[in-house]
Amino acid sequence: MEPASETEQVPAVEPTTSRMPTTIREFVDWLPEMPGFHIEIVNGRVIVSPRGNPRQSWIIALLVEAFLPVAREHSWRTWPELDVCIAWTREPLIPDFAMGPKDAPLWGDREVLSDGLILVAEVVSANSVREDREDKPGIYARGGVPLLLIVDPEAEPRTVSVHTDPSEDGYRTVTRVKMGEELRIPAPVDFTLDTSVFLDA
Repeated sequence: MEPASETEQVPAVEPTTSRMPTTIREFVDWLPEMPGFHIEIVNGRVIVSPRGNPRQSWIIALLVEAFLPVAREHSWRTWPELDVCIAWTREPLIPDFAMGPKDAPLWGDREVLSDGLILVAEVVSANSVREDREDKPGIYARGGVPLLLIVDPEAEPRTVSVHTDPSEDGYRTVTRVKMGEELRIPAPVDFTLDTSVFLDA
């Protein structure tokens, strides 16, 4: 048999590990890099979703702009689309925005542990309604994140909410305003967010 022509040759693809994964976390770590996609574990489900649409990306940029003065005042850091490891499960999530100290503890070399953060934020899109409104608040609360902000341009009317007082059963307190109104973000942030900045997104 003649060897395959140069155009027919297909390079071998090496697996990322010689051992097959035995847990969901190992499966996610075993996957190859997928630029342009988020890979998360949400209540035992592997969620693969494209990175934000233009409206979502713009709202994330507005969050960075709004919280940057607070972060600088406290020598904190702000991160869009940060790789986070949930402290109690070691499962990965990628909040749309996060804020925490510059020396927040890491899991591995790229994931920040959730209980080292100060605030995370999710921007609800048509494809993430269930995860952002129902699933992730409980995960972040049990993961020790003190404050969760949800910007929801999919709601009628559009809303922005802050979730506080995390517990094993979720956040005990939720303060929600109609987009365009002011929302007080409690300590340790201690900041009033003017949500009208999101109205033209």
